[in-house]
Amino acid sequence: MFKKLFSGFKIPIRYHIIFWISYFLFNFIRWGSYFNDYWYSLKSNLVEFPLHIIITYFTIYFLIPKFIVKKKYIHFFILLIVSLGFLYIIRTGLNYFLVSKNIWPEAEGIQQAFTFNHVIAVVLGEIYVISLVSAIKLTIDWINERRKNDALKKIQLRTELNFLKTQIQPHFFFNTLNNLYALVINKSPKAPDVVMKLSEIMQYVLYEAKEPKINLLKEINYVHSYLELEKLRYENKIKSNISIDGDIDDIKIPPLLFLPFIENCFKHGTKNNNDIKVDIGFEINNNFLFFTVDNTFQNNDEKFIKHGIGIENVKRRLYLLYKDDFSLETKIKNNKFKVLLKLPVQ
Repeated sequence: MFKKLFSGFKIPIRYHIIFWISYFLFNFIRWGSYFNDYWYSLKSNLVEFPLHIIITYFTIYFLIPKFIVKKKYIHFFILLIVSLGFLYIIRTGLNYFLVSKNIWPEAEGIQQAFTFNHVIAVVLGEIYVISLVSAIKLTIDWINERRKNDALKKIQLRTELNFLKTQIQPHFFFNTLNNLYALVINKSPKAPDVVMKLSEIMQYVLYEAKEPKINLLKEINYVHSYLELEKLRYENKIKSNISIDGDIDDIKIPPLLFLPFIENCFKHGTKNNNDIKVDIGFEINNNFLFFTVDNTFQNNDEKFIKHGIGIENVKRRLYLLYKDDFSLETKIKNNKFKVLLKLPVQ
């Protein structure tokens, strides 16, 4: 029955038991030392502690949720005062009949029950116990609520990041499959190679890119595979270069960050059927990764920079992952589309 009574509490029963036993021992030793009478202290605390527990739990698990949470403050204070009144009568009677005829030994001389000073002293003592336990419970509730909110934020962040990644991947595969379809229709001998490269990229996206962070070298290999895939489409029209500066062996980054920038090289760099030159750089310097892309660009209209699901997704992902610890600059200069991305790395 005791376990059923506490089944709705968020704090495990053992912690309630430990608290009350510790508090009882503290009071027993404190008042035993004060009166130099540990037998009296034991008897009085055995009488009073069950009442402490009843009034405390009645207040914090019934009155506060029922009235304070619902902003019925007058009802709360009326019921609390009535409860304290009943407790005073019961406590005073039990002490008188079971412990000592002197119901207030702390005061000077023999004191009578139901006097103003005695009522105030007992009520303040009970309010002290209620306040102490309420403060502990509210602190624990606040900690649990904060942990729950932090967990929900992490889940929300992970969900949004996964959603953004799923937007990028179909976008890429849709474009590639369209290109593959055109090669098959024209019975191009390049179609099998495109299928092979696409298979390698799909393996990376479906299995390796599920991790929150992956090795930078794997991401560079993924970019290289994508470039090779585009070269199969455009043959000798593409000239690409990937440069790496610094030690990248132990560098880990979120997957699929760079693909939208590489895609843009071919999305806007082939408008006039001209050659495409793509220079891609990865540099590690002072615990930062500098990613750069320079590619020929056939339109100087800034709207090509501002629009597009890929770039917008990357910006959103970067903000969710790094807040204000990253910088991203995109611009058009001298018929070249330039990207400079700076990320913190460990």
